[in-house]
Amino acid sequence: MGADNADPMDEDRVEEVGAEASADSRVVYEDFSPDYLRIYYARLFPYAEIYKWLSYGHDGKHPGCDATIMSRREFSFTLEHDIYIRYLSFHDVAEMEATIKSKCPHKIDIGALYNVEPAKRSAYAGGSDRVFASVERELVFDIDMTDYDDIRTCCSGADICLKCWPLMNVAIKILDTVLREDFGFEHLLWVYSGRRGVHCWVCDTRARRLSNEARSAIARYLTLYKGNENTTKKVSLTGPSLHPALSRAYEICRGYFEEHILPNQGLLRSEEQFDKVLELVPDESAVRTQMRDRWKRASTSKDDVSAIRWKHLKQTLENKKLAPSVRRSVEEIVFSYTYPRLDIEVSKHMNHLLKAPFCIHPKTGRVCVPIDPLDCDNFDPTTVPTLGQLLYDLNNEGGKAGPEVKDLEKTSLNAAVRLFQTKFLDPLQRANKAEITCSYQQKLQQTSATNVLSW
Repeated sequence: MGADNADPMDEDRVEEVGAEASADSRVVYEDFSPDYLRIYYARLFPYAEIYKWLSYGHDGKHPGCDATIMSRREFSFTLEHDIYIRYLSFHDVAEMEATIKSKCPHKIDIGALYNVEPAKRSAYAGGSDRVFASVERELVFDIDMTDYDDIRTCCSGADICLKCWPLMNVAIKILDTVLREDFGFEHLLWVYSGRRGVHCWVCDTRARRLSNEARSAIARYLTLYKGNENTTKKVSLTGPSLHPALSRAYEICRGYFEEHILPNQGLLRSEEQFDKVLELVPDESAVRTQMRDRWKRASTSKDDVSAIRWKHLKQTLENKKLAPSVRRSVEEIVFSYTYPRLDIEVSKHMNHLLKAPFCIHPKTGRVCVPIDPLDCDNFDPTTVPTLGQLLYDLNNEGGKAGPEVKDLEKTSLNAAVRLFQTKFLDPLQRANKAEITCSYQQKLQQTSATNVLSW
């Protein structure tokens, strides 16, 4: 789909909505509205940055560039009233910008890079030897807060708060560490989903070219929490000691468990809650009965009762007279409550689509902004800019700036785009250019050697 056959954008309507809002500084801005979304796509969406990312240095400025790379990338749009359009692609940034402005999608998803333009896929169907197939895709991960509903007491479903958000922070820290240290990946983009979770895009060339089998293997390596709603024990550790990767992860998990999850969720405050924890201790030990009797008799009025009871449980379980499987319960409990819970199906398949960064979540109006994994503890999802806030910034704060100041710089979104540029895109661009140059020089050398041999 190209910009030429898209409906023309109603620029007058965008200006009209902006003028109406700016006419009265007392106006109450909704978090989300289709009219606001048109203004967002017209004035704030970072088209150039997204295009640079997904073209991976193939911008036509180097003789070794692949001019077809973006035209073979699939996008999908979810329009108003849940109208869904797949297999879109764009030849350049101007076409991408014109189409998004025209269609005003409520959601943009990014898919795989195919062997031909998605729009031409029908020519590769049927009995022909030619097959329409995905050839490249970022390795992606999706962590959703709803998968932690069995331990959250502060929120449930799509709701989040600062008491449960540390679960996302520990997931970011563990996965980021494993992907960098164990697999050697360097270019990771972490993004807030706009509502209740986080996404990770691993953008190294090696990662983008992984087979589905390799993706599944990595996802399994990262999976510790297993089972279903009928399985009481979701984490089972074997062997005399932890695998080095798990030992490293445990240090991260333990800190978050004791400092955030345990007190914030009151995991050992009530009988119902501490029974869930004690169920993770093997039946053959007397620890369950001992702890249950002790805690039932004790007062629960203290704010730090969960921390006190956890100290009691740890001291009891660390007794060397107990069987190793019982002593291991401390680690299993910590992992059960803090280790990342992945939607493994998202990571396994190359052709899975995932929401684009800087989309607006229609339920919350919040922007899907990048997160710095090194500073994720300071990320607050409740303060992420909403569409209404951005319009307020443009119409009120923007009026204080001079005409030479760009629209983006007038808003609270500017910091998120700068983070995307400096922490992720700039290092990726440097790596892309070096890789394209090296590949091109190798081809020249091979061509030169072939010519000599032919002569």
